Amino acid sequence: MSAKLDAKGTLWGFKRMAPLSLFVVAFGLAFGVAAIQHGLSSWETLLMSSLVFAGTAQFAALELWGPTIPLTALIATTFAINARHLLMGASLYPWLRHLPSGQRYACLGMMSDSNWAMAAADHQRGETNVGALFGGGIALWLSWVLGTLLGVAFGSGISQPERFGLDVIMGCFLLSMLVGGKNKPSLTMLLPWGVAGVAALLALYYLPPNAHVIVGALAGGLAGMLLPQANQQKGQ
Repeated sequence: MSAKLDAKGTLWGFKRMAPLSLFVVAFGLAFGVAAIQHGLSSWETLLMSSLVFAGTAQFAALELWGPTIPLTALIATTFAINARHLLMGASLYPWLRHLPSGQRYACLGMMSDSNWAMAAADHQRGETNVGALFGGGIALWLSWVLGTLLGVAFGSGISQPERFGLDVIMGCFLLSMLVGGKNKPSLTMLLPWGVAGVAALLALYYLPPNAHVIVGALAGGLAGMLLPQANQQKGQ
């Protein structure tokens, strides 16, 4: 059945993502504080969070911010950090391709790790409404902007969210959504994950910063492509 997007599904996706979005407020608050400390104005900080909506990339951009901004390095760093969105978008293409172009690109524009994981799980269960992707993205975006606003307004906050374990909340949610289906994880699922993880760890230690994102994604994708061929050869 073709995918659809309506107000009811969007509201349902918003409600499902709302509890997790509370943690995003803490990250937004930390970013607002860090941005002000790096010399951005209040309006520049809020505009960045509203228009960019990419937490990790925004923190990385702050490290390059100064009187002279190295534009090439900034673009390369941002691309490396967000390269995973290429694979995330491709994984949802069979589900979203029948939507009108405006709805399809609106969904992708609001796509983040958590609402992608929720949407991917819905897709695996045969759901037709893509409200989890769009509505969940709205919840995350609002929380991110709200957190940024609080950081700008109060000038202090959680500068090290990892001290409280908040930095792993999104990763844990992502993993639980992907393995929370009816079927137990199989070799077809676990092997690409393992290859991606090992490749990313090696790249993290031996390659330039943020290269592990691309290396892990490419290694895992390549393993996933080759695995079915290996299984077919065994069956012949």
